[in-house]
Amino acid sequence: MVNPGLFSANKSTNSVKVSFRIPYFTQWGQSLLVCGSVPVLGSWNVKKGVLLSPVHQGAELIWGGSITVPKGFQCQYSYYVVDDNKNVLRWEMGKKRELVLREGIQSGQEIEFRDLWQTGSDALPFRSAFKDVIFRQSWDLSDATVGVNHINVEPEGEAILVQFKISCPNIEKDTSIYVIGSNTKLGQWKVENGLKLSYFGESVWKAECVMQRSDFPIKYRYGKYDRSGNFSIESGPNREVYANSPRNEAKYIFLSDGMMREIPWRGAGVAVPMFSVRSESDLGVGEFLDLKLLVDWAVASGFHLVQLLPINDTSVHGMWWDSYPYSSLSVFALHPLYLRVQALSKNIPEEIKKEIEKAKQQLDGKDVDYEATMATKLSIAKKVFAQEKDLILNSSSFKEFFSENEGWLKPYAAFCFLRDFFETSDRTQWGCFAHYSEDKLEKLVSKDSLHYEIICFHYYVQYHLHLQLSEAAEYARKKGVILKGDLPIGVDRNSVDTWVYPNLFRMNTSTGAPPDYFDKNGQNWGFPTYNWEEMSKDNYGWWRARLTQMAKYFTAYRIDHILGFFRIWELPDHAATGLVGKFRPSIPLSQEELEREGIWDFNRLSYPYIKRELLQEKFGDAWTFVATTFLKEIDKNFYEFKEDCNTEKKIASKLKTCAESSLLLESVDKLQRNLFDLSQNIVLIRDPEDPRKFYPRFNLEDTISFQDLDDHSKNVLKRLYHDYYFCRQENLWRQNALKTLPVLLNSSDMLACGEDLGLIPSCVHPVMQELGLVGLRIQRMPNEPDLEFGIPSKYSYMTVCAPSCHDCSTLRAWWEEDEERRLRFFKNVMESDGLPPDQCVPEVAHFVIRQHFEAPSMWAIFPLQDLLALKEEYTTRPATEETINDPTNPKHYWRFRVHVTLESLIKDNDLQTTIKDLVGWSGRSLPKEDDSEIEASPVSVLSAAEALSEKQKFASTTEKPVLVK
Repeated sequence: MVNPGLFSANKSTNSVKVSFRIPYFTQWGQSLLVCGSVPVLGSWNVKKGVLLSPVHQGAELIWGGSITVPKGFQCQYSYYVVDDNKNVLRWEMGKKRELVLREGIQSGQEIEFRDLWQTGSDALPFRSAFKDVIFRQSWDLSDATVGVNHINVEPEGEAILVQFKISCPNIEKDTSIYVIGSNTKLGQWKVENGLKLSYFGESVWKAECVMQRSDFPIKYRYGKYDRSGNFSIESGPNREVYANSPRNEAKYIFLSDGMMREIPWRGAGVAVPMFSVRSESDLGVGEFLDLKLLVDWAVASGFHLVQLLPINDTSVHGMWWDSYPYSSLSVFALHPLYLRVQALSKNIPEEIKKEIEKAKQQLDGKDVDYEATMATKLSIAKKVFAQEKDLILNSSSFKEFFSENEGWLKPYAAFCFLRDFFETSDRTQWGCFAHYSEDKLEKLVSKDSLHYEIICFHYYVQYHLHLQLSEAAEYARKKGVILKGDLPIGVDRNSVDTWVYPNLFRMNTSTGAPPDYFDKNGQNWGFPTYNWEEMSKDNYGWWRARLTQMAKYFTAYRIDHILGFFRIWELPDHAATGLVGKFRPSIPLSQEELEREGIWDFNRLSYPYIKRELLQEKFGDAWTFVATTFLKEIDKNFYEFKEDCNTEKKIASKLKTCAESSLLLESVDKLQRNLFDLSQNIVLIRDPEDPRKFYPRFNLEDTISFQDLDDHSKNVLKRLYHDYYFCRQENLWRQNALKTLPVLLNSSDMLACGEDLGLIPSCVHPVMQELGLVGLRIQRMPNEPDLEFGIPSKYSYMTVCAPSCHDCSTLRAWWEEDEERRLRFFKNVMESDGLPPDQCVPEVAHFVIRQHFEAPSMWAIFPLQDLLALKEEYTTRPATEETINDPTNPKHYWRFRVHVTLESLIKDNDLQTTIKDLVGWSGRSLPKEDDSEIEASPVSVLSAAEALSEKQKFASTTEKPVLVK
């Protein structure tokens, strides 16, 4: 980048004037500003950037401004929306713009840059999912002739040089880009006389021509001219360029026209957990190398994407609890569960091969036997490791892997050793190793230590997992299939990450979700919440490292519980359920605010409200036992919990003791549920860090405590409740998301999709749209409060649509579990007056799946179980057994396995044809076969003769298409 040095703002013989123009509608109190990499544009200090001035031009509001710079000037710049104090309200997404004053521009001239605001969606075609997989070039543009970076023709007199620039990331071999328009230089709408653009790298095409001022305004459009002689013109209304006013002496107009407007690209995919896959080669669970078979089936079925659940190591407890894929032991390490032991070596001894074959038979069950599978794989891996450890550990490949990953690999191996040595992941039981330090780590992983071979075994397993997943990932890319990973919102509190970086977590808290579709009592996931303030000090380095690691294998990812980046549902670590929490960050109700409203008795409102009548109603004859065992009377007929059971976890512990002593007269579960109800019978939650701050308890109107209040207090608290949950936090949560989410998006070039289900603040969807994040739509969980079932045909383009997901029942199970709902769906959605079948027969599955294929959503992604429902022979298993997760059960066993092997699915041409026809008929893109793209429906392709009439078709589009096929 050329340093422009110091120069005067006055025009000199060696300077030129640079003007900026951009259309943008602002709200009252907002302005546009341009800021860049050089002092004259503020050196990226927005406060010192150049404010632009607005002027109306037709239906648009154009913002403009200018600077004077020396010849040969270069810089980067971006536009920002600011308030009256130049505080940033919004900024452009995507790459910084490049400003280069090329050779041939004379001193004293004026150059005008006419730009379009860059949104997050504009950058999507350049994410690796499209750039490296879907839109991978069928011809190598890196070998194409790149345009020359200087002005060839000088404008004289009343002439103006116009440079056209368009981005087109998806272009076939021997296809050219043209601009055609209303004047002779642009062919008068005839492509054979139009202006051909040159390729300038990174999917950018440019051309320039000199026009007379009298030629303006000029209408134009871009189009593709393929090797067969067909011309496909872009959609939407004509573009238009105006000449400057006579006072404006700009001799150069550089247009930056964004993306070529074409039919929005739409694709389809399949979702299945890694552990659920079944093949003829696996040992009791899906393995990374099985992904190659899954990709083959996906391509044959017309899918461009395979979506997985998290694949990180979760080996915290050493038992089946570790089947929970969202509770990471390490956010960097891969799970040994998915290792193919047969691929560890080409020289596996015969006795180990026999052991593997025997294990395959024993572990080939209906469901995953997590504990047996883990034990078997690690046992076999240790035997192979003992045979070839020296060969592998001294190889150049391993050394390269170790060098690139030792930052997380060494702490991970040390943690695994300590976990196994002390027989617990609870680091408080590790003596001097309870607190992490670099010195302690180096001693633990030292080559001189007696346990060094154990440390190396963990290196060895991670190395082979890396090789196997990398092989599958590269195979998917070559086949044109996106591998989509999953970014969990939390980590286990007994994890490598909390051991190494305890300052990044609020260890006295727990993460969850408020009551919603998944669980009316809320969810408590048990993860510590994040210390965002501490994370921000190194610009969220831990998050950036996570995304960088994921991008080694995936080209897209799902952000689990994206609402947590706006605000998280935070619970005290002594909570067992997810009901009595608060949002963090959030603006609480202050004591002063409540007192002004006439609310005074804070102990009454923030402690469990327990009176004798309530005890008698809940516990019947056992109320006296409950009162004497768990409570103490503090006033006549009013009680509070004893010290040893005044939290949910203490209640659970005391109940366990009572059960062991045979003191209980009824079931533990029922007693615990009723005691938890008592402890949750509050109206306000007092902030544990500031006793003068309060938070309304979720669904406070449902509590007896609230119902016993006077009418004035009820009305005040209802109003404050609504304000807390639905009004006062919106700007705070928006700002919080705009601090964190852009860091994630900029940490890799993967395509990001957000799981935006649950209680959704109104700020969420605008922020996701602004950042170019793809949302999620599940038909049974509509965003619209007045709908029981979502309407796929009305989903927005920037979404993934699906009939179900891993957190709810499958399509078959959902159909069968509620007769009245089934009847409503059959009548209102399927528009049938008859009685619906009791079972989800293939015809029902076909209807629902077709609805989603035909939706406008960018992606339609289906759980594999729902796709198998298209064929009767795959529906013999009870539908309830196909559910992957039950969010209401924190100790759910994640063990579902597809009952048919991938090899069998690949041979099932009937199912593949059924699915592929659905993809094709819906207009979604199909993967390439035999090096030729199969398009489901024809794109708008025009001959040169037809292009002339196209100029009269002004499609009224208010939204610019994002991705094109």
